Amino acid sequence: MAVLLFLLWIILNGRFTTDLGMVQIIISGLIVTLLVYIFAMSALGLKPKAELYFWRNAFLLIAYAAVLIWEMIKSNYAVIVIILNKKKKISPAVVKVKIPLKKSFSRMLLSNSITLTPGTITIDQNGDEYTVHCLDRSFIEGIEHSTFVKLLERMEK
Repeated sequence: MAVLLFLLWIILNGRFTTDLGMVQIIISGLIVTLLVYIFAMSALGLKPKAELYFWRNAFLLIAYAAVLIWEMIKSNYAVIVIILNKKKKISPAVVKVKIPLKKSFSRMLLSNSITLTPGTITIDQNGDEYTVHCLDRSFIEGIEHSTFVKLLERMEK
């Protein structure tokens, strides 16, 4: 968070020079960033360990976001086909799926990803058991071995 705050300070400053003024901007940015960082850590109860977790998994989080966007595009297409094809029979279902993720962050991320994907909504998540309503049963099949779960498992290690 401190690195991102400092980069935000530099970007919002809006001027990049090679003279003494830039040194003053950097020094004042470091001081303000440190103060905001300390305040955020105490007020929000954050721990430096969480920040290390973020930076360690930054590449995996970017890959996860790319997979999520791709799955959302595919699901949008599938839902549009269902809507436009009046003869196609749909079989809405409420499905319980067990996905053995250990960390609450991973579980929350998967639950929200399922809900963001058109045609599926996470109704309940209790431990490693997810209750999902899907427009068609095929939308949730194979979630246990999906790229979502594999990336989340890698982030947990």
